[in-house]
Amino acid sequence: MSIAIVTDSAAYLTPAQLKRYAITALPITVILGAHQYPESELTATTFYDYLNSGQPLPTTAQVSLGQIETAYDELVRQGVTQIISIHLSSGITSFMDNLRAFCQTYTKAEVYPIDSLMASAGEANLCLLAGRLIEAGYDAPAIAHALLTLRDTQHVYFAVDSLRHLARTGRLSNRSAMVGSLLNIKPLLTFDDTGKIIAIGKERTMRRAFQYMEAQLTSDLKTIDYPLLATIIDANNPELAQRWQDHLVTQFPQVRFNRSQLGPAISVHTGEKTMGLFWQQDWQEF
Repeated sequence: MSIAIVTDSAAYLTPAQLKRYAITALPITVILGAHQYPESELTATTFYDYLNSGQPLPTTAQVSLGQIETAYDELVRQGVTQIISIHLSSGITSFMDNLRAFCQTYTKAEVYPIDSLMASAGEANLCLLAGRLIEAGYDAPAIAHALLTLRDTQHVYFAVDSLRHLARTGRLSNRSAMVGSLLNIKPLLTFDDTGKIIAIGKERTMRRAFQYMEAQLTSDLKTIDYPLLATIIDANNPELAQRWQDHLVTQFPQVRFNRSQLGPAISVHTGEKTMGLFWQQDWQEF
């Protein structure tokens, strides 16, 4: 019995991580005007230059079921009999609903569709845990159960420079919560239990937003009894991300910290300079 992992480009796994666990990452399509790009082939420079050019705002097209079927068929050809398919939150795309329906009719392998209820690090960590458990000899049902258990420990807070993109693309579930003047405001957002993006507050500066996130992490650490992995996430804001990491590593020596990003497929909705802090049980010690 052979098990494989399939995900999408919104996990933002590194080439080394994809290779380490033989993960198939299908690209989300990013549409810049008349041009369509698989996210894996779109550079950050090209994307952000377009985003800031004043041209019509970019859009995305989710992974197609044709892409999924082709990827699954190729894995079956290689001898795979079970597939763990981990994808972007169902709260911001209809893809997971379509995938679940497709998997009911796909008979060439057993497929376990996993809704990350997140993007970026939340999605990536599920993939990495799945890879580690496959190596350790676990079967697919046990892996799927472990992924849902890990998913239940996740928390994320992020701040965007503007709600313009989220409001335009319809990815913010409670826009009315942010009605009013948003000049010089950093809206604070999170994912709710269904994987939808919701507004929870606003701060005057990114520094104040960071202090809010740090306070939430401090509070959470008082109630958990497992090793924690926290990820600083940025959308083309690496210098600030490094400053956040340097501070957090000093303040929370008991937590393992790393970095991730929001690439074009997510930054279409959040905009540039978004900053976030994500944490959950450390998948390496799960």
